[in-house]
Amino acid sequence: MRTLLMIVMLVGLTGCGINAIPTYDEQVKAGWAQVENQYQRRADLIPNLVETVKGFAAQEREVLLEVTEARAKVNQMKVDADLINDPARLQAFEAAQSQLTSALSRLMVVVERYPDLKSNQNFLTLQAQLEGTENRISVARRDYIAAIQAYNAEIRTFPGRIWHSLLYSDLELRETFEASAENAEQAPAVQF
Repeated sequence: MRTLLMIVMLVGLTGCGINAIPTYDEQVKAGWAQVENQYQRRADLIPNLVETVKGFAAQEREVLLEVTEARAKVNQMKVDADLINDPARLQAFEAAQSQLTSALSRLMVVVERYPDLKSNQNFLTLQAQLEGTENRISVARRDYIAAIQAYNAEIRTFPGRIWHSLLYSDLELRETFEASAENAEQAPAVQF
């Protein structure tokens, strides 16, 4: 009888959400890994893009240097699993990524001045890959934010709140992304 009672209790525990918190924590970590993966993809594309533009726009050294320096700054940052647990480091990382995005935007403005470059197949391919990567970064961020939302909701609501206080008190609420650019909520003005 006692064995049967233990089995019933164990089966009851497995269905009551005791494993939800670690599962959601792992989803947050996986979501962040995908964000990092897409940032790395972008960083890997940039040298090819810069070299292609260099051949056409040698006098635009300032913009090319800015892109190269922004990429180097991003690559110098220590990125590890603890980054998502440190809001200050995460904010610095996002600021560096924002600076790189801004530099790439200025590079695209420079490209508009060179019709031969805009029609160059290598450049068009790299530009399409970079645009696709920016979209992938956006999707990865969205998925990461959703994972944080599920995780934070689980440890703040019943029965997750109970399991959190009893078994997982070392796992804290996670910070989500915040727009790092000033006036990010306003659409940019486009002029032709």
